[in-house]
Amino acid sequence: MTLRLELFVQDVARSVAFYRDVLGFVDTGGAQSTYRPLRLKDVRIAVHDSRTLEPGHPLAWPGRRGLGIELVLEVPDVCATHAQAARHAEVTPLHRQPWGLTDFRVTDPDGYYWRVTEARVMLP
Repeated sequence: MTLRLELFVQDVARSVAFYRDVLGFVDTGGAQSTYRPLRLKDVRIAVHDSRTLEPGHPLAWPGRRGLGIELVLEVPDVCATHAQAARHAEVTPLHRQPWGLTDFRVTDPDGYYWRVTEARVMLP
């Protein structure tokens, strides 16, 4: 079983650049201009031009997207990911949380809010 997120965006090329440069995703979608799948190891997302939504579609509204949701990306090296992200976007400082993990936050160009955290070590 897998989970893929489709994020409706205003500018597909700008979003592809954000996910590639800031979070390290690979564009796996070829040259299609309105829909682009991206992948980072087992994580799959796609950015989809919001102007392609039918009128009346629940997601066809202007304004900031992603309200009410925090997308969490677990990475093997949060310090390296933070350094990469900070070269391309405004990110929060690294912060050690009370539950023991270190993370940072970044918001994509359409307002999708990401918490990037170190991967939790699962003990046997």
